Amino acid sequence: MITHDQALKFLNEQIENKNIVKHMLATEAIMRTLAKHLESEKEDKYATAGLLHDGDYREDVPHQKQGVKVTETLRKKGFDVPDDVAHTMAAHNRENTGVKPETKMDWSLFICDSLTGLIVATALVRPDKKLSSVTVKSVLKKFKTPSFAAGTRREDIKLCQEKLGLSLDEFIALSLKAMQKIAPDLGL
Repeated sequence: MITHDQALKFLNEQIENKNIVKHMLATEAIMRTLAKHLESEKEDKYATAGLLHDGDYREDVPHQKQGVKVTETLRKKGFDVPDDVAHTMAAHNRENTGVKPETKMDWSLFICDSLTGLIVATALVRPDKKLSSVTVKSVLKKFKTPSFAAGTRREDIKLCQEKLGLSLDEFIALSLKAMQKIAPDLGL
């Protein structure tokens, strides 16, 4: 399977917007943490899907191919992308790809994808603009304010209980802690 370093090099070559790369790093961290709680034997696959899922988020890739094209591109370059990782990346954009989330790994990426932005936005309105000063309570407060980070897919995030067996508080706590561990990489 493609390594973290190979994936990061690929992303930095493919994606001009470094905030998208930071989003994928945050998603990788959350996915790794979720795997430890849900399916520890798949930790590397969860992390890889999280890191690469928006590796085709570019103007020249149509919306219906985002999450699919990344696998095609990586495989053409000779990288091993397991079928379940490819499915997870395609399913995170189900509205456009038509690929439905089926496994815990699929649902983990689908649900956490939007949460990274809410957590980052919560950090950016703090006086120090640091993840270290963000709490679960502060994220929940912003979660309940639909006008804050309005692009956050709150209904998708709420699926954490049904699809992953984690309450919203638990899901946010795990995600926040994962992102706080890599705060320097995120510039927060």
